[in-house]
Amino acid sequence: MSKKVLLNSKEIEIILHRLACQLIENHNDFSNTALIGLQPRGSFLAKRLASILTNDYHVKNIPLGLLDITFYRDDFRRRDEPLEATDTQIDFLIENKNVVLIDDVLFSGRSVRAGLTAIQSYGRPKNIELLVLIDRRFSRHLPIQPNYKGRQVDAIDKEKVIVHWKESHTKDGIYLENK
Repeated sequence: MSKKVLLNSKEIEIILHRLACQLIENHNDFSNTALIGLQPRGSFLAKRLASILTNDYHVKNIPLGLLDITFYRDDFRRRDEPLEATDTQIDFLIENKNVVLIDDVLFSGRSVRAGLTAIQSYGRPKNIELLVLIDRRFSRHLPIQPNYKGRQVDAIDKEKVIVHWKESHTKDGIYLENK
């Protein structure tokens, strides 16, 4: 099994700031916008972006939520091992708000589809956008495209994109691994 570095910690930091600036360009003061990270892996990215927007760009009062999609997945009962649910943490109304769904890697599009279904349980947003750190563009099973992407990666099906966050590993890094 070989592992190739796609992005190091410095490159990830630059991309996160670029994504934050794009969000500011489109959502200005975030008065009618909420960031929602798809659990579990999108939560690290959503928290990091919210922190950058707050601390580096002085955007105040950004609603940040974490959405569990476990029971909305179309492969929920098709896996050998049981899926473990995480907590949904949305303590604000999303009705008539602009929602930015956030995930680390866009692969088949199935997690995003589950997120779109799950978010409806919390109200009807005015608009939903998708932000991903890595877009694996040639692996889509569903017609889903991101509004914001950190980097586009052309990977074949036998390759896996692995995202390490310093919050859960020793440092940030994104790797392409051959199975």
